[in-house]
Amino acid sequence: MPMRLGVVMDPIESITPKKDSSLAMLLEAERRGAEIHYLLQDDLRLLEGRALGTAARLRVRDDNNDWYTLGERAEIALGDLDVILMRKDPPFDMEYIYSSYILERAAEAGALIVNRPQSLRDMNEKAYTAWFADCAPVTLVTRSMSDLKQFLREHEQIVVKPLDGMGGRSIFVVKKGDNNANVIFETLTDYESRYAMAQVYIPEIKQGDKRILLIDGEPVPYALARIPSADDNRGNLVMGAVGEGRELTERDRFICSRVGPVLRDKGVLFAGLDVIGDYLTEINVTSPTGIRELDRQYDLNIAGLLFDAIAAKLA
Repeated sequence: MPMRLGVVMDPIESITPKKDSSLAMLLEAERRGAEIHYLLQDDLRLLEGRALGTAARLRVRDDNNDWYTLGERAEIALGDLDVILMRKDPPFDMEYIYSSYILERAAEAGALIVNRPQSLRDMNEKAYTAWFADCAPVTLVTRSMSDLKQFLREHEQIVVKPLDGMGGRSIFVVKKGDNNANVIFETLTDYESRYAMAQVYIPEIKQGDKRILLIDGEPVPYALARIPSADDNRGNLVMGAVGEGRELTERDRFICSRVGPVLRDKGVLFAGLDVIGDYLTEINVTSPTGIRELDRQYDLNIAGLLFDAIAAKLA
């Protein structure tokens, strides 16, 4: 029997096919003859404790102008699917958490969820670096503006960002003596009503913010270094950074050896570690990207490795 695969994602018509990692996964599923069921977050629901969804049958192809066909929509029991890919982009808000509860009920009914819903809830992509403090830069998570000011005085140049952002949004580099520091701290903490993160600035960002992909705890041997544009500090492709493949360094592999087994034990089959210089800065478990760029540069099939891991779990 073909694999019955569900995917929860943002609208497929809005993706950029040549860059989209979810599409790379779906193309691999198509190559393997999977029966693909496409859902938006709005399509998930619970009824009498059962996880249900209104799904459309999906066919995909590797064509940047015409990459999908949707069939009829029908109600399905999510637990009857073999696998569900949770590929909904942040924001990681309460709606995302509610969706994870529905997916947890689907898991209890028999579906393999990639990634495990509890781990999606537990692993904030920025705060979870605290579990690997020996790999991360000096980091502060606080709602206190005075704490942030003291951190800036002590370290002289820092990066501050919200805990729920993605794609480089609302990330600031602040130097000692910057007259905008107070308003940045006010904005990020919403006058001390929200937590924000501060990290010591890592000068190696100029050489790129590396995305390392882990599949069931094991690293892909190449990282995608996202090099900021000349007029920006952020190593995010959507903010104009340029992607450049690189072999993993000894330090990269050490970081993977620390983080990978923990993620594997917690049911995270696909993750993206962000590394600047020698330091782990984020652990991405919601919808990591970078597959298509690395596949092109190194003639890889990263989604194939992921589906091999999925097949092993199902077996």
